[in-house]
Amino acid sequence: MVEQRTTESRASRLATGFITFAGVMMIMTGAFQALVGLVAIAQDDFYVTTPNYIFEFDPTTWGWIHVILGIVVVAGGFGVLAGQTWGRVVGIVLALGSALTNFAFIPYYPFWSMLIIALDVFVIWALAAHGRDFEMRATY
Repeated sequence: MVEQRTTESRASRLATGFITFAGVMMIMTGAFQALVGLVAIAQDDFYVTTPNYIFEFDPTTWGWIHVILGIVVVAGGFGVLAGQTWGRVVGIVLALGSALTNFAFIPYYPFWSMLIIALDVFVIWALAAHGRDFEMRATY
């Protein structure tokens, strides 16, 4: 009985760590995305444009997309850290949207886009796999 509690406690702490990390990553990546967007808005020629790309937008358009998405991801990250169910759902949806947006942005800024996609995949996994454990722990 004591051994089972220890195992559950360890799993609960691990889940709490994953969710906390996911929430903090959402806040950080959202802030960085907004910063990338502000750079695109302020200086159009900072990013290299690729000819004949299917998602060919003006860099200013990409800038506004990143600013808006970044602000919403930051808000979702605070919802995740608050232990709210809506925060988890919004976090998963926003991480998916962020990954898709950065996939389309790869020709403009490849390394950054792939890094954000990798972090978004981790956030989705953490919120989907361990979110319920975090909610239960937050209610105690």
